[in-house]
Amino acid sequence: MERAMTRRVSGARLTKVRAKPSAARCLRHASAAGSLAAPVTTRPSSSSPSSSTSSGSRVSNRRQGGAACRAKAEEPEIAPLEMLKKENELLRKAIESADDSVTELEEELDAAGVSFEPASSEESSSGAEGPVAEAVGSAWSPTQVQPEGHAMEESYGKPGIPEGDGTECLRFDPTLWSHADHIKERYGRYRSVRHAIDENEGGLEAFSQGYKHFGFNRGEHEGEQGIWYREWAPSAKALALVGDFNDWDPKPEHWAFKNPFGVWELFLPDDDEGKSAIEHRSRVKCRLEAESGEWCERIPAWIKWATQAWDEVQFNGCYWEPEGKSEPGVFEEDKKYQFKYNRPKKPSNLRIYECHVGMSSQEPKVNSYLEFKDDMLPRIRDLGYNAIQIMAVQEHAYYGSFGYHVTNFFGVSSRSGTPEELKAMIDEAHRLGLFVLIDVVHSHASSNSNDGINLFDGSDGQYFHSGAKGYHWMWDSRLFNYGNWEVLRFLLSNCRWWLDEYKFDGFRFDGVTSMMYHHHGLQMAFTGNYDEYFGMQTDLDSVVYLMLANDMIHSIFPNAVTIGEDVSGMPTFCRPVQEGGVGFDYRLQMAIADKWIDILETSGGDENWSMGDICHTLTNRRYGEACIGYAESHDQALVGDKTIAFWLMDAEMYYGMEADSSNDVVSRGIALHKMIRTITSALGGEGYLNFMGNEFGHPEWIDFPRDDTYDTSTGEFIPGNGGSHDKCRRRWDLADAESLKYKYMNSYDRALMHLDKAFGFVNAPHTYISRKDEMDKLVVFEKGDLVFVLNFHPCNSYTDYRVGCFKPGTYKIALSSDEGVFGGWSNASKWNNAEFHTQDGDYDNRPCSMQIYAPSRTAVVYAPADWCDSENESVPGLGVKGVGPYYSY
Repeated sequence: MERAMTRRVSGARLTKVRAKPSAARCLRHASAAGSLAAPVTTRPSSSSPSSSTSSGSRVSNRRQGGAACRAKAEEPEIAPLEMLKKENELLRKAIESADDSVTELEEELDAAGVSFEPASSEESSSGAEGPVAEAVGSAWSPTQVQPEGHAMEESYGKPGIPEGDGTECLRFDPTLWSHADHIKERYGRYRSVRHAIDENEGGLEAFSQGYKHFGFNRGEHEGEQGIWYREWAPSAKALALVGDFNDWDPKPEHWAFKNPFGVWELFLPDDDEGKSAIEHRSRVKCRLEAESGEWCERIPAWIKWATQAWDEVQFNGCYWEPEGKSEPGVFEEDKKYQFKYNRPKKPSNLRIYECHVGMSSQEPKVNSYLEFKDDMLPRIRDLGYNAIQIMAVQEHAYYGSFGYHVTNFFGVSSRSGTPEELKAMIDEAHRLGLFVLIDVVHSHASSNSNDGINLFDGSDGQYFHSGAKGYHWMWDSRLFNYGNWEVLRFLLSNCRWWLDEYKFDGFRFDGVTSMMYHHHGLQMAFTGNYDEYFGMQTDLDSVVYLMLANDMIHSIFPNAVTIGEDVSGMPTFCRPVQEGGVGFDYRLQMAIADKWIDILETSGGDENWSMGDICHTLTNRRYGEACIGYAESHDQALVGDKTIAFWLMDAEMYYGMEADSSNDVVSRGIALHKMIRTITSALGGEGYLNFMGNEFGHPEWIDFPRDDTYDTSTGEFIPGNGGSHDKCRRRWDLADAESLKYKYMNSYDRALMHLDKAFGFVNAPHTYISRKDEMDKLVVFEKGDLVFVLNFHPCNSYTDYRVGCFKPGTYKIALSSDEGVFGGWSNASKWNNAEFHTQDGDYDNRPCSMQIYAPSRTAVVYAPADWCDSENESVPGLGVKGVGPYYSY
């Protein structure tokens, strides 16, 4: 977002065939423009080489077919353990597909002499009573099954009492002791605020439920039932509630009273028939007198929904209180949705599908939550991702801000539907086993005072710092005062609200670098010097807020995940708060996407790529602090930048994507697209992220409907697009078309994600890069039990190439980007069924080695032969036996 916001403010210009890179990129180390000279490739021969070459020898300008190792002439004798594995595998498949009961199957198998152990509850059950998850769906993607009438079961934890001095987080990096005083001061402030919350607010748990007190809530006053409305507006001189319920003309009973803490309170009793004073879905605003004497109308800050009528420019608050409840798991219009499905367990390997509901349709329109539920969630599940990260959920008056200029922090974006429709979408995601993250924006707020909270009570410094300190000049937005008590209540309650009310499973916190420093990371190149992180430029109030937020989220919702968008590399960012860290589970590894764009912009061709530089960038992260790696996110898909596929293929994506055509630029682009995603997912972090559509090389940028405007910082005129949605959608028809080559990239991404399901390589603890050969353009590394061999050379293929490995034994190809189903030539293919036998002896500092065939521009993944099966096409192109040894959905 930090770079994306820069582009949105500074604008973008379009050319006929591609987007021009933005002149200003926030927090980028390089922005030199350049073009790629795509080398001409020659269709390789599929014949086997006539003679074997020595280890590491080059075969130039063509790929040589065949395998580097000969397959065994006869089947080996099957060991008893292997026979038992096969029997258990057959049993598992039988249980999945059977129509009869499990008991009947067990009796039949017992009669046949097949012994087995029952599956553990963790493997076979959704965690609730009722049928096991595998009863529905495939073995790769089981769905959650709950009995009729079952309602979601929620459990909560309790915040603990902070202890220690905050230096426990330094054990991973003893050099940080030089700045221990700063870390102690930071942790001391956190403990002080926690103590004040515990003493004055009944604890962090109660403090984070401000939405039960502020805004609109059903309650009682002097024995009467009705609606309480409370609003913090300390500088206001008078405040009344107006709306459809009183024809926008406040009566005497509609004026609120101000308590000593600056909170205005109003109670509206139900009528004699028990009918609510404000009808569900009716429009409301508060009318207040500012300190200056000026009267203005504002949308209540804690509003649950805000809408924009088709014939109005401004938004209105909407009173949201459906009557009655739906059946669990059943969406009913204007009834409160009841969740049916329990939260999925926290994934050990996060494979995140970053998505935007509004622009997820194939049609040029704003898509809805219900349409996303029906159309997109099954697609994401089928691709093999186990988490979705939803952008632009918090209401934002300006659609083109991508959701990053929030106006209503507790309101869901009304463009895509109602609160209950969003709940139904999240419940369905949980049924499918998908972890759901919300992209939350607490780093700044829209400067829009008509629809948002800016100048809410007429003062400049209510929620924000006053003056220049409270204004982000590059983003044209307001900056929160995290040292203010009511701001802490507002933001902490906002976090709790999304978890509690909508059952989100965690957050991606946007723009955290901007929060943590007084300079907001602007025009700042972080070098890694610890003085940059622990000094006067650090905003301790902001860091303490992040510690409080992570403390609350993880203690009350132990299953939750938090991800921070930080480009600075702040040490201790991903260490628990109890250790003195900031508390995030993951940091977004933003430098990786920057590196790929820099390479594609400046290298002039892949023959100039540095293997060492790529590997260094992918693995350059702090020990003990987990990261989410990605080759590209929404930032690179926005107009003003270009995706990796666009950089690689440019205008040829419009002319050379027919499946039966030959186009050298496209062939190169598809090959490198697959390789970049392979090495990034394997080495880039402990989790992986992809923005929707990028998996199949979406050919068009994202350009939100917009009118002509002016750059807020330069005054430069920025032409609009006439309000068009044509480039604000995703062309799924291209990925699904059998006649186009987009399907190759889509199929490979699916196989890659399922390879992680089978082997858990993304977060595997064992990682070793044994070769970074600048001449051969080869990278060899181990990840878990797998051996990855990536040949980036544009034309050289290598036969009998020796690569090091850690584990001895026999290997086979589990995944190759050269498979025909992925648009390759099938020279290095699982279908060859070749076995690769290791030899003992030191090679590339590894205890074993084997000889393989490495075609040019190809990524090949080798796995222990016992877990490879070329005939298993449950995921086309993936040669894994069953669902692999470490299967985790």
